[in-house]
Amino acid sequence: MSAIPQPVPVAIALGSNLGDRHGHLRWAIETLATRLANFRASHEIETEPHDVPSPQPPYLNAAVVGETTMGPGEFVAWLLSLEHVRGRSRPSPRAPRTLDLDLILYGDFILNEPGVAIPHPRFRERAFVVDPLAEIAPDWVDPVTGRTVEQIASALRA
Repeated sequence: MSAIPQPVPVAIALGSNLGDRHGHLRWAIETLATRLANFRASHEIETEPHDVPSPQPPYLNAAVVGETTMGPGEFVAWLLSLEHVRGRSRPSPRAPRTLDLDLILYGDFILNEPGVAIPHPRFRERAFVVDPLAEIAPDWVDPVTGRTVEQIASALRA
């Protein structure tokens, strides 16, 4: 899918647990801000690794929202290229990472194609994604469940 004529709101989750975690997130936020209109970023939070196969250092997590005219596939490819610039390797699923950028929401699109699943299939289960996102986009409605990000976050806290 190529560029789209109207800007689409996007939500991205950021994480890092290797190297200069603050530096990796700061770089990602600054880089994303150059390409997304109406950009907002959450505060960073530190979290323990979740659903990983072996002991890992704690993560720094954040979320950003903005608007893009890139299509979803192109946008995901760009996010992967940013991870690569920061030294992300993928030796195994859920391995520690210098930078993780996940497309969580892309407007109200629902898409499940090879390499692109929108909304992110597990975001509703992850407080380290939902809490930072609720800080900056509490009223964004998940197109699958019809619940707002704040409602999802509240349910996770309960």
